[in-house]
Amino acid sequence: MSWAGIKFWPEAISAHAENVDALAISFFALIWALAVPIGVALVAFAWRYRRSNDGPDRQQPHHGSAWLEWGWMILPFLLTLAFFVWSAGLYRDQHHPPPDAREVYGVGLQWMWKFEHPGGQREINRLTVPAGEPVRVVLTSQDVIHSLFLPPLRIRQDVVPGLTTSLWFEAEEPGVYDLRCTEFCGVSHSRMTGELVVLEPAEFEAWLAAFDAGPTLAEAGERLYRDLGCSGCHGPNAAVRAPDLAHLYRRPVPLERGETVIADEQYITDSILMPERDVVAGYEPVMPSFEGVIEESELVALVAFIKSMAAEDGMDGNAMGADAPSDPAEEEDAE
Repeated sequence: MSWAGIKFWPEAISAHAENVDALAISFFALIWALAVPIGVALVAFAWRYRRSNDGPDRQQPHHGSAWLEWGWMILPFLLTLAFFVWSAGLYRDQHHPPPDAREVYGVGLQWMWKFEHPGGQREINRLTVPAGEPVRVVLTSQDVIHSLFLPPLRIRQDVVPGLTTSLWFEAEEPGVYDLRCTEFCGVSHSRMTGELVVLEPAEFEAWLAAFDAGPTLAEAGERLYRDLGCSGCHGPNAAVRAPDLAHLYRRPVPLERGETVIADEQYITDSILMPERDVVAGYEPVMPSFEGVIEESELVALVAFIKSMAAEDGMDGNAMGADAPSDPAEEEDAE
């Protein structure tokens, strides 16, 4: 929305952004619709019933309307409840990406953004995505708290060290847009800017193909997996008994403490950095922590490799818990 080159409202390039704008404008109108009558009535009654030298006349009969009083309470309540339902729906949709969303990995660090596509294409302070296709950005931080903000999409996500967070969007308009960090992250926070580049699908595929990417993210993770000796415990011929990672991603995992969790990115990350936190039922907590041993970018590659093993497996979900023995004694008896 602009006039004579002056923008009165930031541009929106997704359906979610348009819905957020509609919510904000409607809520602003509701606040004015509720506040203006109260303000006018306050001034009018203050003038009409201002203090006089004669004192208040308490003998006047009271003329009230129960319908008016109940209506004045219930109507604003229902209106604000409707806005709560509307905004909760937007929040829920923002945290449920489509299963076929294209994934991009991002790392925030003082003072830049690093993005890496599954094919190994790497970008700094620039995120290139296709138009008309859902994109999920998996985020982590290497140092302090950052916050990725994409203004034309009206989405923002905090990026916290030790946590794996994500956001998703579907940009509809090709172009170059702003990308910001909205969390004060140090003396050069203002330099932590970048570009969101939205290309037509054919242009995006050509961009990926022209990129001298090197190994894919999963391939880099596989190499790291071997270099760190992970295969020595998690491989099929390992001498140490450890969970089979090939069946891990998005599977329910029974834990030693009796709970069951889904093996998402956060679980895999925690298992690498804090292996004694969620010990799989039936296994000994013998794995060392890799916190401080590997960088965030290497951690992202490892997680991508473990996820890729599940994708190659063609299994979608049911049974790390079923495959993993709950009791080593039972397994030995079976043998």
